[in-house]
Amino acid sequence: MRKLIMWNVVTLDGYFEGEQAWDLNFHKLVWGEELENYSLKQLRSAEMLVFGHKTYKGMADYWTKAKEEGEVAKFMNTLPKIVCSSTLTAADWNNTTIVKNAVAEVSSLKQEGDGNMFVFGSGVLSESLMKANVFDEYHLCVAPVFLGKGRRLFNEGLLYQKLKLLNAQSLKTGGVILQYSI
Repeated sequence: MRKLIMWNVVTLDGYFEGEQAWDLNFHKLVWGEELENYSLKQLRSAEMLVFGHKTYKGMADYWTKAKEEGEVAKFMNTLPKIVCSSTLTAADWNNTTIVKNAVAEVSSLKQEGDGNMFVFGSGVLSESLMKANVFDEYHLCVAPVFLGKGRRLFNEGLLYQKLKLLNAQSLKTGGVILQYSI
């Protein structure tokens, strides 16, 4: 059975995006060789990437033009992708399938393989999958900054759920990668 894993960079005060869409400047605080290697390790274990509609559009726009980004770009552009959207009618990014009912269809896809499925960003989708208890693991990189405002990753209304720490890795940049399982 596939694992569904959330991967996000968050600020110490819980934001995964600034006040404006795609305001991710705080990512630069933690990016470096260690985080790049960690990202590649995750992508090598990935069988599929899962996005919400808005994140899909932003990622597709960036990665289809980022050919010079090397191995990460290769994975992003060749791995099978699922975009969860009730309104999207066409998906132009290589190897993309549109699904309408995210919780039901992602739950079903978990049963069909044994590699990892990663959700990157996708706050609205992630919240739906969290409330339905579909995630198996949470991988977060905590950036050493208080943003003060923006979009929070974890909103009110989530059910109580105790997690098990799988790994904690300090980065030379001051960030910390945390891996939790259900």
